[in-house]
Amino acid sequence: MKHFNNAGPSVAGDHFMIDPLERIDVENIQSLIEKKRYFVLHAPRQTGKTTCLLALMHHFNTQDTYRALYVNIEAAQTARGDVARGMTTISSAFTDAAALYLGDTELEAKRLQWLSQGGHEDVMRRLLAHWSAVDPTGRNRPTVLFLDEVDALVGDTLISLLRQIRAGYAQRPTAFPQTVILCGVRDIRDYRIHTAHQEIITGGSAFNIKAESLRLGNFNKAETIALWQQHTQETGQVFDDAIWNDLWEDTRGQPWLVNALGYECTWKDKAARDRSTPITLERYKKAREQLIYNRTTHLDALTDKLQEPRVSQIVADVLASHDNEGLSQRHSVDDVQYVEDLGLIESRPQIRIANRIYREVIPRELTWTTQIRITHEQLWYLTPQRKLNMPKLLAAFQQFFREHSDAWIEGFTFREAGPQLLMQAFLQRIVNGGGRISREYGLGLKRTDLLIEWPMDEQQGFSGPVQRIVIELKLLKQGKRLETVEREGLIQTAGYAQQCGVDEAHLVIFDRRPSSPWEDRIWCKDVPSGIATIPTITIWGA
Repeated sequence: MKHFNNAGPSVAGDHFMIDPLERIDVENIQSLIEKKRYFVLHAPRQTGKTTCLLALMHHFNTQDTYRALYVNIEAAQTARGDVARGMTTISSAFTDAAALYLGDTELEAKRLQWLSQGGHEDVMRRLLAHWSAVDPTGRNRPTVLFLDEVDALVGDTLISLLRQIRAGYAQRPTAFPQTVILCGVRDIRDYRIHTAHQEIITGGSAFNIKAESLRLGNFNKAETIALWQQHTQETGQVFDDAIWNDLWEDTRGQPWLVNALGYECTWKDKAARDRSTPITLERYKKAREQLIYNRTTHLDALTDKLQEPRVSQIVADVLASHDNEGLSQRHSVDDVQYVEDLGLIESRPQIRIANRIYREVIPRELTWTTQIRITHEQLWYLTPQRKLNMPKLLAAFQQFFREHSDAWIEGFTFREAGPQLLMQAFLQRIVNGGGRISREYGLGLKRTDLLIEWPMDEQQGFSGPVQRIVIELKLLKQGKRLETVEREGLIQTAGYAQQCGVDEAHLVIFDRRPSSPWEDRIWCKDVPSGIATIPTITIWGA
């Protein structure tokens, strides 16, 4: 029985999958190979890159025009600057793959011979030359090499590999591979190679024979839905059509997320193992929340990237809702492209966090240590009717922010977005375990939108009556007038409240002007909303 794959390459007989050859431009790759080009194919983690590379290898081998080989060299990462150890590991991975996929067992003896002669600095060039010149079948087919996880290598090991490939380039295709495709998470221009002598060499200079850089993208919306519908075809279990828009916005087609959510819905939810049980939108939302709560390896790896300065600075600006023009002035095009290549952001039509799940995960992870230090309890803010008492909660946050903001925001890596993150940490501490918080970052509008959904009947959960609350967050900075920010914020809050159909709406304005005393920052007032369903919007100063 097939299932959703949330670990490792997909296998046609075991997993639901989109044909990998339909996800990439095979015609373009074929053309580059025919032209004897060396190029880069990169993709974010867990987007199906290895699955696509293996499919390409089998595709070209089946055509019998080339001898194609896929080699994963990630194991050499631990060698770092130890070239001897690194090249031993890489060359071993190469000969093992040749034996496994092509039945070529003669290369290993050559490898051992050259290594015994101390040829670590030249072993891959010699192996590739021999492999390309000698076809065991006698058909003398040109060779094509897919080298995966190249950007996992570090320091002199990576430099040695790139230079060995470059050294044999002129001998292609009779005495060196017709094409070498370097594969990894990053484009080669983003390789920052630190040598043993503390030099920094960019990948572009170490491998200046690159002809093109191709990027493997996510599923489109139709492919995302089609993958889930394979489960229905296999088992008969149906999905509510209302799920599809949420699935698309939550994942934007990120392959691991699409598969992981499918697995969560159809297997981790034990009741859904009965295939006569339909997957409703509410079941889907519970699965989504559980996936986020479990802090899976993929999501942990995602947040690890936030520690890189060039990543954190851009994400901080997005979280702080800076405008696109400001982002382009503060960051280089290469840095923005790098963060997009990692899969963290989309740049079109404007820069934003790549999908709704990442928009949930990033602030949760960034504020986790803050959340567990907040002593406020959920029960303090529930009415006898089990509604969230938002005036009481936001008044408590005002005091909390006054007491702790300077010290806690100072400790944030993402200091620019500190007020918004501290607010979200406080709300997460109170709402988590009962309700849901959805986040939108209004880039260009300099705001953060929060939608709180709170089930008022504990037994029925989200199947029963639900309290819906909008909170709009705005920053008041030096040089801006409070009246202007307030007016803009009210328009935005009213628009978002109408869009979401909520029960109440609040606007929180963080006064970040250094000259403002705390006595002037803490205030609250109700103003007419102009919306029939909610007569007033409450504005809170912080």
